Amino acid sequence: MRLSYVLICCSLFLLSGLQPAQATVHIKSGAKVERTVEGEKALSKKELRKKKRQQRKQFKKQLKEKLKELRRASDTDLLLLVIIAILLPPLAMALYDGITSRFWISLLLTLLFYLPGLIYTLVIILGEN
Repeated sequence: MRLSYVLICCSLFLLSGLQPAQATVHIKSGAKVERTVEGEKALSKKELRKKKRQQRKQFKKQLKEKLKELRRASDTDLLLLVIIAILLPPLAMALYDGITSRFWISLLLTLLFYLPGLIYTLVIILGEN
């Protein structure tokens, strides 16, 4: 879920860099294509598809680069979560995922015996990163 928020934020960040002089394509449900830039020649469907494919490739490339940067920045967060998980597994789970069913499972396992709660919390935190 956290990854989807990151993807949405990154895509909004990347899309905000578009300049008004660039051509924008609006696709409606009827699969009709409308050009919004004045004075631009009408492109054939093949040229339009090719241009859209290139834009998608460029967007995906930029998005992957931004995600790599975010992952490098979040390494310290991950390290802090692991340290907290070693000290108090339910607290680390609450910080990572909120008060959800995973938190309650971690709390129950930690109360029954410390090691299962620690293992469960570390598997959840490290497994999704």
